[in-house]
Order: sequence, then structure tokens, then C-alpha cells
Amino acid sequence: MGVLDGKVILVTGGGNGIGKECALLAAKEGAKVVVNDLGGTLSGDDAGDAGPAEKVAQEIRAAGGEAVSNSDSVTDYKAVEGMIEQAKDEFGGLHGIMNPAGILRDGMFHKMSEDDWKAVIDVHLNGSFNVTRASVNHFRDQEDGSYVLFTSTTGLIGNIGQANYGAAKLGIASLSRIIAMEGERKNVRSNVIAPFAWTRMIASIPVKDEAGKERVERMKNGMRADQVAQLAVALCADKSKDVSGQIFSVRGNEVVLFDQPRPVKSVARLEGWTPETLLNQGLPSMKGSFMDMGATTSVFPYEPI
Repeated sequence: MGVLDGKVILVTGGGNGIGKECALLAAKEGAKVVVNDLGGTLSGDDAGDAGPAEKVAQEIRAAGGEAVSNSDSVTDYKAVEGMIEQAKDEFGGLHGIMNPAGILRDGMFHKMSEDDWKAVIDVHLNGSFNVTRASVNHFRDQEDGSYVLFTSTTGLIGNIGQANYGAAKLGIASLSRIIAMEGERKNVRSNVIAPFAWTRMIASIPVKDEAGKERVERMKNGMRADQVAQLAVALCADKSKDVSGQIFSVRGNEVVLFDQPRPVKSVARLEGWTPETLLNQGLPSMKGSFMDMGATTSVFPYEPI
């Protein structure tokens, strides 16, 4: 008996990395799986390849599970609707979606092209909209459904050279929260995971100093994609029906629950503020509570424990 017995799960980006491990584990835990992956390069600038998704589906079937593949893009709303219908046609339903599909086009913001901005937003943020919007009414009608979307500490905290990626990933966290709020009465759940795991996406980030190299080696050896998949699968299980609207992170064998933005300090002035009084009194009185930018000096702001 697995925690996903009787479930049908769609996994995007399922041909490699975290998506692949999510698909394999979901099947191992009893789910019937639609493995989606465009099969493109990390930058998403090619036509793609149906091979990676089908290879994972074959691996699931060879192990005695049930799976089909799909090589459409999450950026195409009609194609995503087709993924939902494929799940219904092949397996009779759909109960959960894990959406780690993504690309990277890093660069300093003052050098970032419009194409690189739009491409990353389209895959990550618009892709998350597409998979949730195309399926949400199905989940509401059956009063059962779980989304596991993927954010990043780049979005939650920030990281130099990833303005497009960070903007998309913070947007996904907000999207997930609101879907969870609106879906609560219909048992439609949504959570996000900010993963720490060695994947081809992380491997593509340049390391410029010895300290960075050491961090990368610790990540490569101690933080694996299959460890992230454990939480993703758990969040689609019936036993997690009371877990929704949360931001998690996974670092190796550690699961972290993130705070969500709340006011930390306020100042008031009976006669109202002017630019001068804000500069002389208001802003200086808040300075001690300002968030520093130290976390942006490293690709990996948190060291593994």
C-alpha cells in the first residue's frame, strides 16, 4: 500500500531532476502518472524532445507501475488542457499536479534581454498559471485536488543575476497562497517547495571562488532531487488534506517551513509625514529592522546542516 494509491498525478518537468524523481516516487507510492517534459535544453531555446518523458514513463512501467508520457510545453494553455484530458482519458481522473518544470536564463539585470525575461516568466509563472487554471474546476467539482508548485529562495530572498527567475518564483508563491485560500472550502490544496537539490539547473550556475566550489560540492553530495520528491509526494496524499497555503524548503534530509511576509515595524506621526520628516525621523527609526542584503552574495544563501 502506498500513500498515493488510487490517485492520478501529473508531473511536469518529469524527464529530469526533481520532476523525474517526483514521477518515479509517485508511481512507487501507488499513483498512475502522466509524465510531462518538453525535453528541451535548460534555456528552453530549442524544439524539445519526447524522449526524456517517455523514458521515465517506461521506467515506471518496467517497475510494474502505470504511466504515460507527454512532451508538450507548460507555456501553451491548450496543450496543458490536453495534459488534463490525457490523464482523464488514460486513467479516469486527476487528483494532483506537481509542477517543477523550469528553465534558466541568468544574467545581471542591467544586461538582461527582453526575450530572456519573458521566456523565464512564461515557463515558470505562466506555466504555473496554466497547469492550475486548466485543472482547478475539475478539482473543485470533485472536491479533491492538490497542487505542489515550486518556488525558490531566489524569489523568497533574492540572488544576484536571477531577476527574471526570482520575479517568477515569488509570483508562484503568491499564486499558490491565493489558490489555497480560494480552494479551502472545496478541498483544493496548494503548497510550494523551494528545493535545494543537485540538478542540471543548479549545475549550470557558474562558481567563481573556492568557497562557492565547496558549497556546490556539499550540495552535490548531500542534497539530492529524490529527497525533494518525498515532500512533494506527501503533499499530494490524503493524509496531508489539512496542509495548504504553505511554503516549504527541502535541504537534504531537512524540511523547512518558511515564514510569509508580515509587518515588522511601523511608525506614525499625528500631523502626518512629509518627505523631510520621513528622511529625518521615519526611515531612520525603521533602519534597525531593515532586511540586509547579505543573502544575495551567494548562489546558496543557506549552508546545509
